This record gives sequence, C-alpha cells and structure tokens, in this order.
Amino acid sequence: MSSSIEDDDLQEEFEHFDDFTLASSWERFISEIEAVCRQWLADGTKNLLRKGAISLNISEGLYKVKSDLKYAMKSYCMEYYFGTHNDVGRGNGNDWSCELHNLQLSFGVNEFLVIAPQSASGVVLDGPEASKLLSAVAIALSNCSGFWPAFVPVHDPSRKAYIGIQNMGTLFTRRFEADRIGSQVPVKLMHLEGLYELFVSKFAFSNMDLSMHLFQVNLKMKMTYRTLPYSEDDDVQESEGGFTESGESPKSNHQSRTQWDDNCPWSEWYSAEDPLRGFELLTVWSEKAIESSLEMAELENVSPLEAEKWLISPCLSEILSDGSGRKRIGFASQLLLLIDALHMSLDAKFVEDFISVENPGPENLKSTAVIPPPTVLDRVLKDLFHDVGALQLDFAEGDHENSRTIKGAPLESLFGQFCLHSLWFGDCNIRAIAAFWIEFVREVRWCWEESQPLPRMQASGVVDLSTCLINQKLHMLSICIDKKHQLNQECPKAGESNFFLSAHVKGDSHIQSDISSEDVDTEASFFECDSLSTPDRPNDPESDISSFVHSDAVKLGDPIPKHSACIRRGSAGIVGSMMLLKSYQNMHAPFTQDPPLMTEDMHEERLQAVEALGESFRFSAQLEKDILSSDMSAFKAANPDAVFEDFIRWHSPRDWENDDNMEKVESNTNAVVESTNDWPPRGKLSERMSEHGNSWRKIWNEAPPLPASEQKPLLDPNQEGEKVLHYLETLRPYELLGQMVSTAFKAAADTLNRTSFGGLKQLTTRIGQLYLTMAATLRCLQKNSLSVGTEDIEDLKRLCAIFGHVESLITLAASLHQKFLQAPRLSESIFNDYYNFYLPKMGTVSIGGDEKKDFDKKQEVRRQEREVVASMFTPPTVNQSWRKVLSMGNLLNGHEPTLREIIFSKRDHLSENYYASHAPRGYQQELETYRMYICGTSNDLSVALAVASCD
Repeated sequence: MSSSIEDDDLQEEFEHFDDFTLASSWERFISEIEAVCRQWLADGTKNLLRKGAISLNISEGLYKVKSDLKYAMKSYCMEYYFGTHNDVGRGNGNDWSCELHNLQLSFGVNEFLVIAPQSASGVVLDGPEASKLLSAVAIALSNCSGFWPAFVPVHDPSRKAYIGIQNMGTLFTRRFEADRIGSQVPVKLMHLEGLYELFVSKFAFSNMDLSMHLFQVNLKMKMTYRTLPYSEDDDVQESEGGFTESGESPKSNHQSRTQWDDNCPWSEWYSAEDPLRGFELLTVWSEKAIESSLEMAELENVSPLEAEKWLISPCLSEILSDGSGRKRIGFASQLLLLIDALHMSLDAKFVEDFISVENPGPENLKSTAVIPPPTVLDRVLKDLFHDVGALQLDFAEGDHENSRTIKGAPLESLFGQFCLHSLWFGDCNIRAIAAFWIEFVREVRWCWEESQPLPRMQASGVVDLSTCLINQKLHMLSICIDKKHQLNQECPKAGESNFFLSAHVKGDSHIQSDISSEDVDTEASFFECDSLSTPDRPNDPESDISSFVHSDAVKLGDPIPKHSACIRRGSAGIVGSMMLLKSYQNMHAPFTQDPPLMTEDMHEERLQAVEALGESFRFSAQLEKDILSSDMSAFKAANPDAVFEDFIRWHSPRDWENDDNMEKVESNTNAVVESTNDWPPRGKLSERMSEHGNSWRKIWNEAPPLPASEQKPLLDPNQEGEKVLHYLETLRPYELLGQMVSTAFKAAADTLNRTSFGGLKQLTTRIGQLYLTMAATLRCLQKNSLSVGTEDIEDLKRLCAIFGHVESLITLAASLHQKFLQAPRLSESIFNDYYNFYLPKMGTVSIGGDEKKDFDKKQEVRRQEREVVASMFTPPTVNQSWRKVLSMGNLLNGHEPTLREIIFSKRDHLSENYYASHAPRGYQQELETYRMYICGTSNDLSVALAVASCD
C-alpha cells in the first residue's frame, strides 16, 4: 500500500517537471536574428551584391539587404546597410561633399542594421517593445561576433527618432539616441553658444555653470546657403513657350520685359525656362578645438568667406528631369509637330486641299488644327518680306562645318526663315502650314510682278546645289528679278558692261560646269579645255589677262601691219603680249555672258534627256551651242581680224600645239606669252580641232561679231522666273513638307550652334555628332516620295528626341556661361559633371541604377572664385514675402544659412591600466566617448547623440 502511494507521488512529480531545454519564443527570435546575421557575415559584400542587394540613391555605393522576422504575432523587417568602398568612418563628416545616409551622418557609423515593425508607421510606438527589440539584436550580434550598430525607429515618424546600440568589444558599448524638434525651437538652441552648452551638459556635472567653465571639445561645421528663388515681384515671369493666344510666331511679338535668355540666339523664337533655378553653396569648417561658449559666440559672427572649403551645386529646373511630367517647349517639340504634319501630307495631292472648304483634307486631321487669324499672318509675312534690314549675304558665316551635310536652306535665307516661322505658326499644324505657304507664294509672285528684290536672297552668284530645291528656285528667281529689273531700265551706254556681262575671259571651265559629270569621250573631245584658262577680272584694261609660252614657232603667214578698219567692241583688255595670227595686233579678251543658271532638277532633266537620246555627243553639243556661240561672237567683236585659231589659242590653249615638239603646251597661268620679235606665232591646232567638219569651226563660221551687250541673253529672266513660280505654286504637299523638315532641322541646329557657352569640348563634340546624325536621318527626305508604313517617320521622331537632348544641354551651358563669366572653370566643371550624369538618359550607354536619381554632384570653389560665387547671393529685398527675421549668424550678403550642420565630439585617451589591457583593437590610443550631430535651422532642429561607455 505504501509502495503504491510512493509511485503515485513519483508520477505526480514527473508530471510537474519543467524542461528548460525547450527554447522560448524570445530565444527563438534571437536565434533567428543570429542566423540571418551569420549568413550576411558569411556572404560578404560581393555575394550580397550578386544576390540582389538594393542600391540606394541617397548615397553612391550604399546598398541594403533585408529579411522578414516574426515575434509574438508581429512581423518585423531587419535591414542591413553596407557600402562597397569599405570606407570605415565615412559618416564622420570628414568629407561633407559626399551624400550619406541619415544614420551614417547622425552617428558616424558605416555599416549598420535597422529593425522595424512592418506597419503603416514603420516605427515602434511602445518603449518596452523598442528596448526588447534592441536587446534581441544586441544578443544575436554578440553571439555571432558582429560589431554592427543596430537601430530601432521609435516615437512618431515625423520626429525621425531612433535608439540604437553597438557592441564594440569586451568592455565598451556605444549607445545611440536621436530626436527632432519640428517647431518652437528654444531661442538658446538657435545659436552656436547654446548648442555648445547642450553638448557639454551630456558629460559635465549638472550643477555646474557651463558658461563659466572650460571644456575642450572638437567641432566641425557645415553651412548651406541657397540663392534667392525667382519671384514675380522681383523678376520677370518667364513664359515657357513661344506661343501667343492667337498662335503667332514669337519673333513678330516683341515683349517689353526682359528674360534671362534675351541674348541667346533662340530668344527670337521662344523663351526657354532657365534650367538653373539657383545654386546651393556649402561652406565647410574643418575640425577645430573649442574650449568655451565665448569662442562659439565669436564663431557665429565669422564670415562664410573664411570657411576652409566651399562646395557649390546647381539647383536644376524640373524640365531637365524625365519624371517631371512637364513638356519642354523648344525647337525639338515643334519639330515633332512638323513631322506629324509631314505624315499627314503623304496622301494629299495639293496644298490647297488642307484649307479648302469642299475638301477639308485627310480624315485624321484633327479639328483642333486651326489657322491663325489674318492679322497674325500679316505680321509674320511682314517680318519675312519687309522688316528685313541689312542682311549678311554670306549665309554660311558662323555655321558649323557639318551644317552643309544637310540638304536644306541656309538659316538666314528666305525659305530658312519661313520654316522657322512655320514651327510656331498655328502650333505647326498642317492646315496652318498650308495657309502660310499659299500666302508666302503670293508674296513671292508680287515681288516678281513688281520687279522688287526678293528679300533674304542673293541676286547674284551661282545656284548652290547643296541646298534644298526650293532654296535653289528662290535664288534663281531672285537673280531673274534683278535681271528683269535691269532690262526694264534704260539701255547702258556703248562699251559698258550690261547686266549679263562678265568682265573676265570666258573659259571652258564654265562650259564644263553645265555638262553631265559622266566621262564621255565624245563630249570631252568637243568641250575639253584647260580648266585654268579663265583668269580673274582685271583691275586695269591694259593689264595682262593671260599669257602662253611658245618657242620655235613656225611661220603661218605674212604680217598685216596695218590696222583693221573694223570697229573693236566689247573688249575687256589686252591678253598679255598675245598677237593675232593674221594681223599684227594685240589679242583682246572680250566681255562674255555668264553661263545660264541651273537648278538641281534642271540638271536631272538634262541627264535624263542624254540617257533617252543615247547620242550624248550631239545632244550635249546642241545644249551648249548657244554658250559657245556667244563666246565666239564676243571674241569676234573684240578682235575683228581674228581667225578660228586665235579663238582656240585664247579659249582652249591646250588645243594649240607647238610645231617643233608636237606637244601640248599647258600654262598654269591660263595665258599665252609671245615675243613681239618672233611674229607670227608658229604652231597648229590639235588633232581634234583639225578634224574635217569640226563642230567648233562650224559654230565659229556661223557666229556673228556681236559684243555681249548686244547679244540675246543666255538666261531669259521672264521665262525662267515664270517656271520658278509655277514650281512653287504646284508643289506637292509631301515635297514641300519634306524640304521643310530638312531645312527646319538645319536652321534650328544652326541657331543653337550660335549660342555662346564658353567652348565646352564635350558639348561641341555632341553638336558635331548631331549634325552628322541629322544628315544621315534626313537623307530619306531627298527621295521623290515617302510611302506610308515605312520607318522613316519613326526615325525622324527619334531624331527629335536626340535633338531635344542636345537642346537641353545647350540651354544649360548657356545659362552656366552667363552666370560664371568671371569663373569659367566652374562653369565647365559643373557642365561636365551634369553631362556625365545626363549621358545615360540620352540612350548612348546602359543605365546601371535608378533612372530617377537627381543630380547632386558638388564642385569645389577655389579661393579666387569665391567672390564671384558670393555675388550671386544678392541681398534680399523688402518685398520678398519669404524673408524671415534673422535668427542665425554667419550671414552671406544678408542671407542666413538654410541649413546648419554641426558635429561635436569628445575623445578620451586610454592610459596603461586595467582598461587598456582589455581595450578592443583600434582603441588603444584614443576613444570617441561623446559625439553629437546637430542639424537644422531656427524652426527645425534634429539632434543625434552617441555615447561610448564601459559596461
């Protein structure tokens, strides 16, 4: 019976046994944290990056990994922040120019842990819970020999408060605490003296009068200043676009108020928003020892010019950020609209279709595509045709060397200005462009019918075939108007050169310029002459015009010493010492007509005719017969006793051969020099000129002796002028828009290229590349037509994006150049930093991070540049509503700091005692026992304290 009772007691005792080998939830939580920390320690930086560590935009080279944890029905997230540079102590503030995480800067740490609840606030609102979390992390790190500081966010999220702990080894532990005052900062803490006493109070006896005792602490300080923002009361309200309410071109709508870019070349078309909203200046004081509150009061009155280092960074406008959602108005945006108009024009047959009431145009034409009122159109046409003034006729002056690779009209030409006006006329819609073009052609016809000079076009010279066809036609029309006007005037006196005369010797190089470029033997045999046979216009009629060397010439006939009874007409002067073969007289060079001008399509028509007939020799000879006959008639009039051989000696010296050597004698001076004692010249015609039935001799026999002033003009101005107008009036829409797109790109780029930006090499190179890219992309518009469905339109739209990037860079460079005229190094350095930052957005290199990262690169200001930077901080005016009552010192031209950051620290030396023998590695000499980071202004103050103690 007793044994049974004992068994029951023993069983009851076993039933109430507590097994302490089973872990509690708290211990399992610590073990889970420890396992995660051990894994992170084992992986190291490289493996963590390969496993997908997240890059942080706030600091270059800073990454984080995270792990989710659970304890007591709550979820937590533990994050490990680490850097790739292994710069231990990066948060100590030694280099204020680098961007740091808030906890790095506040507590002077490098790598750290943050554990927070997964809740809406993300902070621990309960004090005991925060302490328990911190203890769990500290135990876990101690178990795995980790020395990372750990932080827990506490209180309200707006306070940005943290508590933290760090195990520094066997003896020392560092504790952290941070909090923030968002309003009603005590007056004492607005000044450096009160902040110094706040730090000293953390380690001095509380009953001491801190202002009467000396406590040596170390101080580092950084002040941030910002230039005044633009205000409607103090500056001009900038108009971002170039449009008026009526859709008028901004060039014809002059504004009385000044803009920042009034001196920039694009200002006549649109006003760009200044990409620089201002500048942020950091003045840095290096570490120095402070012993009393009086020193802090004196430091508050020190000028920022005495700071050890100045760092400046631009405050960029939102238009330079891709994620701003704002549309930038400029050439690129308008060129995109012009490309849309080009796309709509592909199916139309006539320009009038877009404004006709019966045929309103394509179905996809938006109803919003309105035509500006007639008053707007009149002002734009007045600017194009009437308000011209004195123009530089050398259109290529100042243009980029790659500009001519684009087949468009010059910037200052009539069609070039028309295209730029079209970009802003009626928001560059197809209906507005059609109406503008019709009125433009009417104005051109008026100039033709009234014989008025065509503005912005040269009335002389050779048609430039490298430009677009419309510009070629307008140039020819301008010449025709000038010749037509001269024809209507009173006939010039005898002996004077007429409107179509050239006071120079006509050479075969002029003839060859109008012949097909194909090397046809028959053509060469008929027209080939010395390309150097045309000298410059003589200043003196008696001066030498040409000379040709002859030696051992054979006698051709008896001299005719008497003068000819015929009257010499149209002579431009004596040709050196050349003598006529049949008359002992000097050879005279005649005035000749200029060759007829030809545009690109006229050349193509001739080539097509040559290919169609197949007999290029006869056809080309017929085409050039009038030119050659005119030259021969003029030569006969200037030399009444001349023979065919004389004309050949003057016009084509290479076809006159020396009889002794039977060689062609070529002269580099395009002339013939003969001895008056050895007359007549001895020699003979070349084989091709001696052939029976030679076409040149036949033309010579038929040519009457008429000076150029009495000949029928080779260029009929009335006929050619009407042809030009017919071309302009019947131009197909896609042909018009195609040439407009090429010219608009070229003119816009030439306008931006004239911007003064200080010769930045990277930007200059980028502009040159832009020209080449435009030339390659716009080459598709030189075809006869564009077919719907091709990729040409998409390529042109991509070109607009590239153009917009370069336009943004040029705008920024111009703004920097204006603001740093006296400090060009700063302008160049800031631009180069931004260019390297902006380069990935231009699509030229891959992006290895977050595209939304803001530009925050800082540039150090040298001593000699500080006055220039300080002058940007103009004294604030009374009208500025944002100005507050000054409550902080260290003023810069009346500006108080927008942010003041101070780091107080106190270090203790360890002596050879118990503590020294067990001190952790790295602390044998000195230990930072107290550190306080203070950041804020008079209305906002954040304080972070780190204290190291021996536990």
